[in-house]
Amino acid sequence: MGPVQLYKRSAGTGIPVVLLHAFPLSSAMWLAQREGLAKVCRVITPDLRGFGGSRLGDDEPSLDLMADDVAGLLDDEGIDRAVVGGLSMGGYVTMAFCRRHPDRVLGAILADTKAGEDPPAARDNRERIARAVLEEGSEVLVSEVLPALIGPTTKERRAMVFGRVKGLLQSAPPGAVAWAQRAMAARPASFETLRALKVPLLVVVGEEDELSPPADAEEMARTVPEGRLEIIPKAGHLSAVEQPEAFNTAVMEFLRAELGGRG
Repeated sequence: MGPVQLYKRSAGTGIPVVLLHAFPLSSAMWLAQREGLAKVCRVITPDLRGFGGSRLGDDEPSLDLMADDVAGLLDDEGIDRAVVGGLSMGGYVTMAFCRRHPDRVLGAILADTKAGEDPPAARDNRERIARAVLEEGSEVLVSEVLPALIGPTTKERRAMVFGRVKGLLQSAPPGAVAWAQRAMAARPASFETLRALKVPLLVVVGEEDELSPPADAEEMARTVPEGRLEIIPKAGHLSAVEQPEAFNTAVMEFLRAELGGRG
């Protein structure tokens, strides 16, 4: 068993920036980042195991395994160190990557995610949704997960974005959805991982994010001496999809200020 080879989409040249997608989406969510950030860096957006074009494998659910898959992707690409970032579940995988492969991280980006572990009620809810998806398919994702992913501004004003996210949810493979829910439920707290970071950190959060609200983002940014915090107006949990221009600007400024990237 062990790492699976991740399908990925890439664009641009320069500092490698790996962006890890939210649950239960795929690298398709980073379309605007591949377009907007390719001017200043090499954007690499993998499908995490089981999602999009990447196979699930037979391993027990584990964010550590997902992080090791990303290390394998860097090996395949001939990349020693990269800026690694993720949104929501991708943020959890990023923190696991920082814990397991600290020498391969140039900088970290944590968007709409949290460093605390799930309280028991949240773990129970993940297991309930995992079972429901395996038994009944993706409809439970549309009825229960989708409403909290998107902020009220997007729901009111950006119907196409809402429709696109709904389509991504409907195409999520049930096996991967259940596996990822169980992997996230078992994750440890990551505040110690953040305290140990020796690289710059950018924390991004949508102002309207109810799943991992700005207070969680502030707590993560405070944990790291050089932590930067960007709150994206008029965005919910999927800030990179809901307000891509503001998200891209925050990343470009981070690369330029902290890593000497072209911005």
